[in-house]
Formats: sequence, C-alpha cells, structure tokens
Amino acid sequence: MVLEVALIDVLPGHEDEFAAAYAKGHPVLAGTPGCRSVRMTRGVESPSRFVLLVEWDSVEAHTENFRNSERFTRWRELIGPHFANPPLVEHFVDVPA
Repeated sequence: MVLEVALIDVLPGHEDEFAAAYAKGHPVLAGTPGCRSVRMTRGVESPSRFVLLVEWDSVEAHTENFRNSERFTRWRELIGPHFANPPLVEHFVDVPA
C-alpha cells in the first residue's frame, strides 16, 4: 500500500466552494481501480489549507490508473479553479514497527 499525501492551499474565500467541488469529485477519485480510500482534511490553524490522503495499491495505480486518465481531468476541472498554487504531492509507505 502507498499513501498519497497532497498539501492543497486554496484561494482565501474559496474554502466552501472547494469542499463542495471535492464532494462532487470524490466518487471520480474513489472509483479509480487501485484506490483503497480517500480522505480530505482541513487545517484548523490554516483553514485555507487542505490535506488529501489517498491509499493506493501502488504508485502505478495512482499514476497510471488515475493521473493518466480522464478521471484526473474531471477531478482537476472540479477542484483546480480553487487552488492558490499547485498542490505538493508525495507518496509514502509504512515504516514497520
């Protein structure tokens, strides 16, 4: 399993519109083959900052099944207009205890 973490700064005043766009886009992202779960969180101290957490079967599931598909185009059409700047996106794996 790979965790995608996306730090998203939203234009001030667009927070509610961004959250509504995310709600519309959630099924697009969550329905991608290889997507295990999707969660969006909002900053307490910085309410215009959101963090998207997506569990994927692999990095390739994210890049090939989502990023290189019409699903990504639709996703960005919904949420992209609210970005203050491009999101910072990285992939993580669990550290064994």
